[in-house]
Amino acid sequence: MRAINYRPDRTWRLALAFLPFVLLVIAYLVGSGIRLAENPNDKLLPSFAKMGEAIDDYALKPDARTGKYLLWDDTAASVTRLVTGLAISTIIALVLGIVLGLLPVAGATFGPVVAVLSMVPPLALLPILFIVMGLGEASKITLIVVGTSLKLIRDIALRVGDIPREQLIKAQTLGASSMQIALRVILPQTLPRLIDSVRFEIGPAWLFLIAAEAIAADAGLGYRIFLVRRYLSMDVILPYVAWITLLAFLMDLGLRILQRKAFPWFAQARSS
Repeated sequence: MRAINYRPDRTWRLALAFLPFVLLVIAYLVGSGIRLAENPNDKLLPSFAKMGEAIDDYALKPDARTGKYLLWDDTAASVTRLVTGLAISTIIALVLGIVLGLLPVAGATFGPVVAVLSMVPPLALLPILFIVMGLGEASKITLIVVGTSLKLIRDIALRVGDIPREQLIKAQTLGASSMQIALRVILPQTLPRLIDSVRFEIGPAWLFLIAAEAIAADAGLGYRIFLVRRYLSMDVILPYVAWITLLAFLMDLGLRILQRKAFPWFAQARSS
């Protein structure tokens, strides 16, 4: 049997999925053990026990100065900013993407400028946003919106353009207006694809958020990581990075479940 035709069953898929993570943990344990054997005070690769103590201090014990549970306070601040920014980006992209993809005049007029602006590195705009909007929440959320919405608009416009022309012709033959075509033909087929696009923007959104929090914030996961780095506190930084990764994975998983439940026809067509 050729390799491209072999499909592992569910048990093997789970085993193969966990294998890289197991190897990664083993590699870390070996590397950490070697470094700590040479220098018990080494901070680069702390032991799991040391990281467990840090998690206990940050997640399960109130801070002596503020009385807050720092991990949960940072998580709430970051997730609120991230979800707000992505929600705004999604709404903007859905409306403008359909308009640019469905209306030739709009696509010809605004498509090029959207394509050019989407090439601007969002992090290069961060100082401008801080100058114009200040150091508060608005500038951080705006960075996420700017960094994700333009790419989402382009992606949605392209996906709208991929919808078979025959469907639009049939709808017009039945007397549908442009608005009716957008709402009844384009929108239902665009929403599951929009979820895919948003999933791909979760990682960049976290990047923009952490960069903004590192420069100007008093709470947040990115703020905490850059605050403790001056003390070389890898026992705090590594759990925070792992926590951010888990949050991003859970967000992606939630969107996948939403897509499967809300648009079962789309999942079925993709699997076939």
